[in-house]
Formats: sequence, C-alpha cells, structure tokens
Amino acid sequence: MSVLTLRLAGPLQSWGASARFTRRTTESAPTKSGVIGMLAAASGTERGDDAALASLAALRFGVRIDQPGTRVRDFQTAHHSVNETSMPLSERFYLADAVFVAALEGDGELLASLHAALRAPVYPPFLGRRSCPPAHPVELGLYDGVSLDQALTDEEWQAAPWYRRQRRSETMVSLVVLREAGEDEHDADFQRDQPLSFAAEHRRHALRTMVSRTVDNIPNPAAVPQHPRHDPFDALEESA
Repeated sequence: MSVLTLRLAGPLQSWGASARFTRRTTESAPTKSGVIGMLAAASGTERGDDAALASLAALRFGVRIDQPGTRVRDFQTAHHSVNETSMPLSERFYLADAVFVAALEGDGELLASLHAALRAPVYPPFLGRRSCPPAHPVELGLYDGVSLDQALTDEEWQAAPWYRRQRRSETMVSLVVLREAGEDEHDADFQRDQPLSFAAEHRRHALRTMVSRTVDNIPNPAAVPQHPRHDPFDALEESA
C-alpha cells in the first residue's frame, strides 16, 4: 500500500455534501467526493467515465484539520443570459483561511499517476468549487509502505505562519483527523460523499463511514521556548 498526501489551502474553500434549492452549504472539512473530483480532473478523467471513477473512489480517504478556518456566507445574484430575467437569490457558504492535509491510501501505481497528474494537471485543481483556487501546489508527498494513519501523523503541520504563532506556547499540537473507518472500528458516523458517478445527467453518491480521531505530538515550528517564572522575592523567602 502507498499513501498520497495533499495540502488543501486557499483564501476560500467549499466542500458541500448536500444542497437544497438555492442554499449551498459547506462541510467543516474536505469531502471525499470533492477531493476525488479534483484528482479526476487533474488526470483528465471525463465526467461520464464511471469505470475510471470507481478506481479512484476505491481509495481509502482521510483528512487532517491543520487550520479550521472561518465559515462565511455569500449571497449571489444571476440573470438569464437571453431575456435578462432575474434568477433566484442563492446563498452560498465557504471556509475562509482554512488548511487541510488530505490523504489517500491504495495502489501505488495509481497514486503515483495521480501525483504526476497534480504536477501537470489536464484541468486545474480547485478547492470544492471553481471559484476557489488553491494558494499553493496541492501535492505534498507520495509514500510507500506507510498507512493512512501514519501519513496523517507524520506529515508536517501545514498551518499558515500567523496561525502557528497563535499557538507559539505549544511545542507540540494536537490535530483532529477525519478518516474512513477500519473493519474493527464500530463508532463510525456516515456521510454521503462516496462518489459513484459525476455524469451531469445522473450524479450519484453513496454513504461512507467516517471516524474522528486526534493525533498528538505534531511539532510546532513557531514554538517559543518558555522560560521559568522569575520572582525576586523567592530569594528572600529562602533566606527567611
């Protein structure tokens, strides 16, 4: 088994697992459907190619929340291109200033081809919506003989420098990981973001398992050594 890790960082991201009418929400972390869609676009997989999509969807998925960001709401208006009729007002939600490490575990050759595709994508990657480009190259690393859990533990903390400095008193940080459950894990939740088809006429998704875990002892590069508290009256108390 191999693991491909990705850095998902940008001014805005939006990872919707459900939508009702003109309301487009976002999850608090990247969805498997969104990340698989990004990889499919980078490799040139067409929307109606369900067979190619199936091999990507079979990869085991996990994401680490390195910088949770802030949820923001936007109202958008539109007009019909021909008769200029006003379209319904839409409400859209985004994550601002968020950073995630996503990881996919599976066949090494497939992941190597996806890693190469991200470096020279057929279609440019975006973070959930076309209006959300990444701020940095998406690919982080490709690792052989490493588990999904280990990759999400070993990868360096990808938070922005200003966010790291906010936690400069911590030499090590704890981060939340959301990943697909293993066979012996029975405390999983379910989320409908397992892609079955991206075809425009019949987009389909299935439920997948998801467990929440915390990884500890992630080094903080911005940590400042804490000096012992100095109280000049301590010497007087000792001599008394």
